Amino acid sequence: MAATELPLANTRIVELANVVAGPSVGKHLSDFGAQVTKVERPGDGDAARAMGELIGDRSAWWLSIGRNKRSVTLDLKMPRGREALLRLVESADALVESFRPGVLERLDLAPEQLLAANPRLIVVRVSAFGQTGPYSQRPGFGTLAEAFGGLAEISGYAGESPLLASFALADEVAGLFATWALLAALYHRDVGGSGEGQVIDVSLFESVFNILGPLPTLYKASGALQERNGSRLPWSSPRNVYRTRDNQFFAVSGTTPAAAEAIIRLVGGPELLADPRFATHESRGQNAEDVDTAVARWIAERDVVEVDRAFQEAGAAGVRVLSMADVFEDPQYQSRGTLLEVHDEELGTVHMAAPVPRMSATPARVTHVGPPLGHDTDDILRELGYRSEEIAAGRSEGAW
Repeated sequence: MAATELPLANTRIVELANVVAGPSVGKHLSDFGAQVTKVERPGDGDAARAMGELIGDRSAWWLSIGRNKRSVTLDLKMPRGREALLRLVESADALVESFRPGVLERLDLAPEQLLAANPRLIVVRVSAFGQTGPYSQRPGFGTLAEAFGGLAEISGYAGESPLLASFALADEVAGLFATWALLAALYHRDVGGSGEGQVIDVSLFESVFNILGPLPTLYKASGALQERNGSRLPWSSPRNVYRTRDNQFFAVSGTTPAAAEAIIRLVGGPELLADPRFATHESRGQNAEDVDTAVARWIAERDVVEVDRAFQEAGAAGVRVLSMADVFEDPQYQSRGTLLEVHDEELGTVHMAAPVPRMSATPARVTHVGPPLGHDTDDILRELGYRSEEIAAGRSEGAW
């Protein structure tokens, strides 16, 4: 598909964001055609470039989160670097930044100044604790947002320490909130007819807090606090991960009464479903330990392939727990093209998760993985009107 056919082909994004949350906004939008210009510090660039395992001289994180983007290096502490940024902003639809609150202001690049340069600009500000409030100046990453946002407290096992997610959950969730908020702001500006830009304040902790469902409502109404209970849910039984005879794991969910009944009927027949402990949604919740024991015993007597087949035949909700190695062999992943192969001149074939969601008329695409630092600096500066001698002068003084 040609880039001009993509829904965001005429949308220009300037990315000042670092690590995961902010850059994921540019990643999602670029998958659907947005022209994302990533502004990085000369010398080291986005910290994601060195985060985790390297493939060649680029991290696996960066290859994915930097995909489709152009990289320009600018030193925003220098007048020439700030001038170049403002030129970028003049023709941009949005700017995404993830500095600690106050940094843009100290660089003389406060939202007011950016909007003065381009009144139609959408400024998306991503931070751990938000732009306001007594904690706004505290340093923070997704780890702290998971703890402060209420997620860690309910994650883990009873009597043990809270658990943090083993991936960048808070960053990714905040990035999704920021992405749809930016699109909503563009819709308001262009379709709603305001013609004006605005500032969007996205905090990691509030993004996490907003995926906890009814927990704040329940606490305020009744004082109820959800306790750590492993993989179980207080309102869903059976709901857990069980070991199979061949030492694989199988996840089961009986979230609705019908789903739970299908599982109970499968592992124990009509007789077990008639047991007063298992007969109703309420009784299953009150006897979750007994429910778990019955399901666990049945699964432990069978290999994972047999368990999976039986659940499919019974129309019961369950699936094997896949490792990343399993993912690459699974027919569902293969059939849907969930894994993408992207060619890179230096690295050859790079595999990554394909863009989501799937759109029938304007499907997303990935043109390239995260590029080397400053890969497009000269091209971008020339597009902004800089002459060759000005580019050379700026480079000699370290402005880019």
